This record gives sequence, structure tokens and C-alpha cells, in this order.
Amino acid sequence: MIPCVALLGGSFDPVHYGHVALARLFVELLQPTELRVLPARPWQKAALQAGDEDRINMLALAFRDAGLAAIVDRREIDSGKPTYTVDTLRGLRAELGPDVSIVFLMGADQLQRLDSWRDWRELFDLANIGVAARPGYRLERDAMPPAVADEIARRLAPPQQVRTTPSGLVCLAHTLAVDISATQVRAALQDGAASGAAPENGATAYLARVVLDYIQQHNLYRN
Repeated sequence: MIPCVALLGGSFDPVHYGHVALARLFVELLQPTELRVLPARPWQKAALQAGDEDRINMLALAFRDAGLAAIVDRREIDSGKPTYTVDTLRGLRAELGPDVSIVFLMGADQLQRLDSWRDWRELFDLANIGVAARPGYRLERDAMPPAVADEIARRLAPPQQVRTTPSGLVCLAHTLAVDISATQVRAALQDGAASGAAPENGATAYLARVVLDYIQQHNLYRN
């Protein structure tokens, strides 16, 4: 069986239970050789509230706490500039070679706007894609842009086939029921701070205790 790398990218500002649940779902489905989490460097830096090192540290804490062996891939952070997903996957494919299965993980909300990504069709040349359902975001064909729906329809495959194929396939997982956004989490943290309560009081449903402790110790997301 060929090696398989599952890659979960995102701003992780902060990392929350939804991110961990998505990763765990595909670890169970694919049994990858390696799980990597990739903190992104957004094009608009003002979009971030936590710094790069804080996001990296929280990722390491969250995945360790969840019992998931994950490598925090720093390539986008260390590049010093915003990068497109296609550029990241080009670099990873060059690093790993042609005979490794790469599975780029995303939520259904990202799939529904995939055709707005830079060189989005090339993503399939570089990797497989694993997509998890989210409440409010359907995976049915009529919920996707037509061009994306056509690509998904002809590339759809079961997890084991995706696991053993280097690129070009799509695995849809309809069973993820976690609906959390980082915007919700930040709002809960800020509401707690504004009311004079402990900053984590409104966020315990969203974040691991170790991440909440880190946020409190470093005075993150206070305003």
C-alpha cells in the first residue's frame, strides 16, 4: 500500500472542535500514514487575530489533547507571504514525489465555492480531495456550482480507493455533524471578556481545555 498524507489547512484562529472532528473523521476513513495540519497565511493579515506562533502552538495542543498524531506543517507561515492552496500542493507534491496519496481535506462550505480558488482544477492533478458535510451545507450536486459538480461526479470514489491513489479522486463524508466556526468561538471569547466573566466561559463547547488555557494565559481574543 502506498503512503498517504492527509492535509487539513485553515486559519485556525483559533483551532476548535470542528477542525479536530473533521481530521478525526478522515483519519478513521482513510487510515493515512501521516496527518498534517497547515496553518494558512491569509491574503489579508488583518483577518487574523492571533499571531502565527500562537496559532501553531494551539494546533499542537489541540491535536495532542485529542490523541491525534498530527504534524503542524509550517510551510505557508515560513514562506513569509500569502500563498494559494495550489502553490502549497505543488510544493508538497514535489517534496513527496508522484507515488504518495495526498488527500486535501475541506468542509462542504469550501467545496461550494471551490471554483473561485486559484487554478482550482489543477488541485485534482496534485491531490485527492476529502470533503465533510456541515449542517447547512449540502453535498448534493444541486448545492454546488455546475463546474464543480461535474468534476466531483466524475472523480467520486470510496475511501479505500482514495487512500491508494496519488491524486484525482474525491471522497465525500456525509456523517460529520459538528457545526462550529472560528467566528463563533471568537465572539464567545470576546463576550465573556466584555461581561467581566472568565474569557473562556462561553467557549467551553467549542474548544479543548488546553486551548482555552493557552488563550487565557496569552490574553488572546480579548477584543
